Amino acid sequence: MVKKLLHTRYRVSDLEKTVSFYKDVLGLEEVRRHKSPRGSELVFFRAPGSKVEIEICKFDGSGPVEVGSDITHLAFEVDDLDAFAKHAASRGYPLSDGPTPTGSGSVIAFVDAPEGYEIELIQRKKKVGNVSRRSEDCGGSEIRGCW
Repeated sequence: MVKKLLHTRYRVSDLEKTVSFYKDVLGLEEVRRHKSPRGSELVFFRAPGSKVEIEICKFDGSGPVEVGSDITHLAFEVDDLDAFAKHAASRGYPLSDGPTPTGSGSVIAFVDAPEGYEIELIQRKKKVGNVSRRSEDCGGSEIRGCW
């Protein structure tokens, strides 16, 4: 039986462009970088508050990277989806879908990483004490961070 999930891997063609996206757009921490015994260039990232790592791999010997549509994605929680969207767009990565309110009161959106992998952003409905706050509780505020 497995003990725990350690990491997930995404293979890319342009390692440095992808590393820049994960660090500068998503704000992930680069935890290590090395070359594998077979020659793969590997960079590992971790999101704040997470233990599971994301491995970004460049290995030209495997042929071209072909990212299929709607096969896989990573999902990250954000505090303020509007602020994230502005930040990502200012770095050349506008939202590819959303923001979309969900039935639970959360808001989701997507942005595409450089190789075409889809990244989901989730802004959970905010709670004050044991009470969920909805937009009408915020005086009609346009700020999504008030959900």
